[in-house]
Amino acid sequence: MTETHAGSLMAQFARPRSDTTTRFAVVADPHVATEAEGTSKLFEHTEAHFRAAVEDMAGRDLDAVLSPGDLTKDGEPWNYETVDGILESLDVPFYAVPGNHDVRKDGDEHDTPSLDRFVEQYTPGSLPFRVDVGDVTVVGLNSSGSDDRLLDSHEGDVPDDQLDFLRDVLAEEENVFVLLHHNLPPTYDQLRSHRDEVESEMAIPPVTRNTDALVDALSAGTDPVVLTGHLHLPAVATIDGIREVMSPTTCSFPQSYLLFEVGPDGTEVRLIPVADITGMELAHNVRGGDSVTSRGLTSIAAARLARFPLVDE
Repeated sequence: MTETHAGSLMAQFARPRSDTTTRFAVVADPHVATEAEGTSKLFEHTEAHFRAAVEDMAGRDLDAVLSPGDLTKDGEPWNYETVDGILESLDVPFYAVPGNHDVRKDGDEHDTPSLDRFVEQYTPGSLPFRVDVGDVTVVGLNSSGSDDRLLDSHEGDVPDDQLDFLRDVLAEEENVFVLLHHNLPPTYDQLRSHRDEVESEMAIPPVTRNTDALVDALSAGTDPVVLTGHLHLPAVATIDGIREVMSPTTCSFPQSYLLFEVGPDGTEVRLIPVADITGMELAHNVRGGDSVTSRGLTSIAAARLARFPLVDE
């Protein structure tokens, strides 16, 4: 991409809102891979797509860039080095939480860096974390595991101490965005509905385990917005007044990131593509033919894009 794209309006929320304007980007699941190719993630293009996203953000007058994780293919040290090199060009803070492919898992054939390394490099210095971005508060939670947690699973789980941390922040602040890799129940329900009605053999990707406790903690706040990734789709879902905005991936169709603007009229979410038309067509073709599940996810993504804006309050 060589020109700034205005983006497509994905959602418009009445809240959060603020007297002054706050702008931030959300870039999800780049899965940067420098020594792999193929699959629906188009590994051979992941570095270029992530770099295009970061370069595009440079002209957006942002307060920060956020990521719900899966920065790397599978936590390889060399892929982390590439991510770090690309992020050096950012002139605003970058805050991330780990995805299930960023942390150590049983069966890794490489020495995955420790969670401490992730915290040092991509957070304000702790995990969970709380940080002010313009006039909003961002809370980062780790649903993906650590050096000794969730080693045998790619499912998500938010421990009780992190839920207590979340409740404490929500008791103090109103304009809160919660950064989390895994998803809330209604998002998985959208996938199950597609499976039941359209693609009967489609598998459901790894889910979040303790959703009742997570939703209960989120319900303590005033209109929090949960920022997720994981499923590589542009989607919006609501449960008990809590909005989830899922960011698409930069690695596979529809290669994009999200731009948030919070101001006096509420919160606007725009989808910004990081590939040209031919690149999008290639990604759609490859992802749609990779597997039954990938085909289902591609269909869901295309349907969501065709129905923008998904929410207009």
